Amino acid sequence: MKQLAHKQFDHMGIAVRQMEEAVSFYTNILGGVIVDEYTSEAPGVETHITIIDIDGSRVELLRPTSKTSPIHRFIQQKGKGVHHIAYKVPELDEAISELKGQGIRFLEDTRRTNIHGRRLIYINPADTEGTIIELCDYPDQK
Repeated sequence: MKQLAHKQFDHMGIAVRQMEEAVSFYTNILGGVIVDEYTSEAPGVETHITIIDIDGSRVELLRPTSKTSPIHRFIQQKGKGVHHIAYKVPELDEAISELKGQGIRFLEDTRRTNIHGRRLIYINPADTEGTIIELCDYPDQK
């Protein structure tokens, strides 16, 4: 298999039950700074998100806002904790095409653009030994 070129760590998504407690830990104990906070009620997302910068690394705290949220299902099945790891690629469509050419499958229903213009999709965890991997790009920042 050919390696995916020009990727870099973007952020880690953490599923939480209590946003206030999680924010307190990441800001007071780890010294992070809240850089954004928003709620996505889009079908298939339904999550409150707090983004924290910790010395240049980003963490997205994810609290479900409904029982149909994938974060709610994740917590029910696996408990709170690391939900996904995201890698930034120069061009999302090219990365998807390249990996599909190698037989890598994607969770097509996760493909979207968030409110900040970040385009993203999750790789099928069956192809990653169980870890949810997000690929993303920021076309507005080019």
